[in-house]
Amino acid sequence: MTDESKVWVLADPRAGTAAQALGIAERLEVPFRTVPLAWSGLARIPWPWPTLAGLTPEAQAQLTPPWPRLVLSAGRRSAPVARWLRQRGARAVHAMRPGLGAKGFDLLVIGQHDAPAAVPGILPILGATHRMSPERLAAARAEWAGLAALPSPRVALLLGGQVRGEGMEPAVAAELARQAAGFGGSVLASTSRRTGAGAREAVATVLQGVPHRLFGWGDAGPNPYAGFLAWADAVVVTGDSVSMLSEALATAAPLFIAETTEAPRHRRLWRSLYAAGQARPFVAPALFARAPLDEPARVAREIRSRGWV
Repeated sequence: MTDESKVWVLADPRAGTAAQALGIAERLEVPFRTVPLAWSGLARIPWPWPTLAGLTPEAQAQLTPPWPRLVLSAGRRSAPVARWLRQRGARAVHAMRPGLGAKGFDLLVIGQHDAPAAVPGILPILGATHRMSPERLAAARAEWAGLAALPSPRVALLLGGQVRGEGMEPAVAAELARQAAGFGGSVLASTSRRTGAGAREAVATVLQGVPHRLFGWGDAGPNPYAGFLAWADAVVVTGDSVSMLSEALATAAPLFIAETTEAPRHRRLWRSLYAAGQARPFVAPALFARAPLDEPARVAREIRSRGWV
């Protein structure tokens, strides 16, 4: 068995879900194999037992021995696949609630906002695991050194949008841009796939005459998202994005949450971050001190302490 084949990462087609498993793997600092998953129509079934039934035949064909010592997964659909590999001798570490069959894992990594039980097989974390490591932030700071020319405080404004909506309301995006500019320095604005063209244009209009850098979803050229985080003196994130909130926690910048959704699960996440002193509601431009949070590294330490790599 090669070193790479000892650890497998089951990579969901959704980038945000895959990043939770990949972020843990990268912090283990050992070679690993990424196994891209592709779903068949049967993936919609919440399988309560180990099975590959939710995978396309092509994805199933990738799963051949030698079997790994450790498999990392995230998301409900990958859970039956991870349990299937566990039947073949792998230790299974899963991020997010796996749905049915939760007892078929060696370790579950679950956000405190999902109210995990206090049992040995569950590791509660703040937010979600991700790939924004200190090393990646340092590399991004060097790559995007030109952002240093913008006046401080540099405020990273990270806009998401409703998961099943028609994009963010342009008026909401415009108001967030005005508030971010209210810090008195410059704005590093980024929109996502879910933000929508109308909201992007509203932000662009507000930031005319304000020192800024705006990168919208689909814009040409390299994406400066990691650079925005690396150079930010403050970060404002719309509360609909668990991924962006969690990545922002990796910085030392104060984190402000724009409470843009009524979703109970997201609101529980905000409350967990407020209670830990890691974030504040975005109601006024007032900086505060906080320490970086590295939950993926904590998960990796737990895995190593158990002797699984």
